[in-house]
Amino acid sequence: MYAVTLDGYGGPEVIRWTEVPDLPPPGPGEVSIDVVGAGVNRADLLQRQGFYPPPPGASDIMGLEVSGVVAQVGEGVRDLQPGERVCALLSGGGYAQRVVVAATQVLPVPEGMDVAAAAALPEVAATVWSNLVMRAGLHAGQRLLIHGGGSGIGTHAIQVAVNRGVRVAITAGSQYKIDRCLELGAHIGINYREQDFVEVLGEIGGADVILDNMGAAYLGRNVAALADDGQICIIGMQGGVKAELILSELLGKRGTIHATNLRRRPATGRSSKAEIVAELRRHLWPLITEGAVVPIVHAEVPVTEAAQAQQLLDSAETVGKVVLRVDEA
Repeated sequence: MYAVTLDGYGGPEVIRWTEVPDLPPPGPGEVSIDVVGAGVNRADLLQRQGFYPPPPGASDIMGLEVSGVVAQVGEGVRDLQPGERVCALLSGGGYAQRVVVAATQVLPVPEGMDVAAAAALPEVAATVWSNLVMRAGLHAGQRLLIHGGGSGIGTHAIQVAVNRGVRVAITAGSQYKIDRCLELGAHIGINYREQDFVEVLGEIGGADVILDNMGAAYLGRNVAALADDGQICIIGMQGGVKAELILSELLGKRGTIHATNLRRRPATGRSSKAEIVAELRRHLWPLITEGAVVPIVHAEVPVTEAAQAQQLLDSAETVGKVVLRVDEA
């Protein structure tokens, strides 16, 4: 089969579309998927640069989510059959013509949805649901602040939160992105280049929950933007890895900070990928099936142009996801 490989670590120029050994058939509890689309994530850019190695046992090929068609099922798999249209959450290996993954990490592509577009769902859905709902308990009447509202995570989180009756504020770096977020249902758009999100949130009583992809750079200001008993969910480190925290401010608000990572979660058991995917199937997938939550795809790019796709994502000009089209390679 063919896959995207790396000729060392570095910029997009190290990316190659090359022939690699075929995967073994699926083992017990696993399925193989002929890939149609693969989502592009910032984690892929970090892996390409040598900063985010795959967890032990995972493929060293980039790609944390795919969509496609079930090719084979392993022993013990009862709920999936060859020919079914699916999408899947991975620990690696998605930039390829075929993947093998635990059946517990596979979800159906809703009827009528483009198969390639479904590759934009697994990573964002699992990240948003596990943090905002399973961890923070986001519920109707609360106020949510989403940093990076125009990102794949942000555009998905807006829709999930609005469907739960939550008032949503977002930060973004351009009016175009703010307008797109407002179209998706966000109530307040904050241009972080021109406005102070702490002041804006202070005017409405603070945020009950903050979904943060920045990490260190925003930690102190996030605490300042919290409402009493508020929660900060840190899911990224785009703003650095080290920061000082004034504990008295966090204590004064009875605030909570969660920091989570999806890729390194175990496949099964408590707080596992299987547990999250099962929650998605029960609670989120009905909303996706009825069209209340939809994948936001900025662009589809041929997998043979994966370098350009990563450059596009890194340009910060995208709204939603970039998807690699694999089946036409």
